[in-house]
Amino acid sequence: MRALVVDESKPARSIVVRMLQGLNFACTEAGHGAEALAAITALGRPDLLTVNWHMPVMDGLELVKRLRSDPAHRGLPILMISTEHEQAQIAVAREAGITDYLAKPFTAAALARKLVALGLVAEEAAHPGGRAPIGVLICDDSATIRGILSATLGTDPDVKVVGTAINGAARLDAIAANRPDLVLLDVEMPVMDGLTALREIRRRFGKLPVVMFSSLTERGAKATVDALLGGANDYVAKPAGLDPGEVAARIRTDVIGKIKSLVPRSAAADRGPAGSASAAVAPVGRPARGERIQAVVVAVSTGGPTALAEVLPAFVPDARVPVLVVQHMPAFFTAHLAERLAKTSGLPVREAVDGEIAKPGEVLLAPGGRHLELTGDAVQPRVRLTENPPENSCRPAADVLFRSAVRLWGAGTLGVVLTGMGRDGLAGCRAIVAAGGGVIAQDEFSSVVWGMPGEVVRAGLADAVLPLSQVGVEISLRLKRRGG
Repeated sequence: MRALVVDESKPARSIVVRMLQGLNFACTEAGHGAEALAAITALGRPDLLTVNWHMPVMDGLELVKRLRSDPAHRGLPILMISTEHEQAQIAVAREAGITDYLAKPFTAAALARKLVALGLVAEEAAHPGGRAPIGVLICDDSATIRGILSATLGTDPDVKVVGTAINGAARLDAIAANRPDLVLLDVEMPVMDGLTALREIRRRFGKLPVVMFSSLTERGAKATVDALLGGANDYVAKPAGLDPGEVAARIRTDVIGKIKSLVPRSAAADRGPAGSASAAVAPVGRPARGERIQAVVVAVSTGGPTALAEVLPAFVPDARVPVLVVQHMPAFFTAHLAERLAKTSGLPVREAVDGEIAKPGEVLLAPGGRHLELTGDAVQPRVRLTENPPENSCRPAADVLFRSAVRLWGAGTLGVVLTGMGRDGLAGCRAIVAAGGGVIAQDEFSSVVWGMPGEVVRAGLADAVLPLSQVGVEISLRLKRRGG
């Protein structure tokens, strides 16, 4: 069986190729639609075509339409693999002629099931390579929570609970015995708490993904922020009251999605260290402009605390412009994050206060649960905090901040989009680019989840796509060159 894998991202193609090779496909790769058409002309019709929607030169939708217009390719199985999640958009792709659709991120098992449904592989291939379902180890001192987590996660065919533990010490033994793909770790536990267990996990098990499961309290928020800065990949807040139905609903809506987004990234990471010569850098969409930078606005979500801890110290000490950050977190968490970043970096980082002036050289974080907008003028930008409806299911939303920054500074706005799930920041970056400003995006290899920056890169809005270690340096260089 032959497959043609079409995606502008080399890392993304490599993931799909590896999965298909595990299903005995011989694979050819193409970076965009025109390259795919050339490959089909040279090599003949494949048995399977996988195609991303958003690509340069010729996108996936146009490629599908061209192939379906040719009678020789009307029966070709076409599986679109893309980041679109809205049913209306997927319906557009189906109307264009795709055979089936698979949303990123996805597991090897999910891909195999699609191919089983297409009649391309046998049913027993639905769990290729022993990598799927995703093995999860649960550590929580509450028997009720362990039971609800196990039962709810078990309803998803892509997830399997491979073990449970009642404290951090037991968790370390369970990891060694069960070799999970991801650890779900309670913050507050007896014998060995979650923070201590996390440090040991990082020491003994390298980059094993860890999601913290913490309470929405002052103490729980502080411990969770410490865990995120200490190497946890993400967190989920336990619902107050611990009602079993409420916990189960939170697991279905939050936990399962985060598990699926983190494990494919972890599996891809062994192809080369972030920022190394082997790491493919996404194409730069447009050249940087030369206007004077008057403000830096940052969007970040999953993996954000450690990203901010690395990026901010690289440019803030010499910055003579306001720096404003949207990190997707609840209210308790953003205050503690600002406090911890200020303490560990020695930088003037704090949570924004309604009505204050955004001063040069200060870093203001949007409070959880409230949008941060800028009013006033470019000389005296004033903070306005609102509880307007969420955008992109987020409050605070980076799009709100970015748009308001453009209204004040126009081409003097520098947007930075770091690791995170979803597409918050995409519309805001469009506004920045339309005004003549610059956009820097974190690259795929160094992102915990390449959702937000990936959307910006695919839209051609980023004038630089860089590993995390180089983002702060690039901001510093631009500020020095362009008067910031």
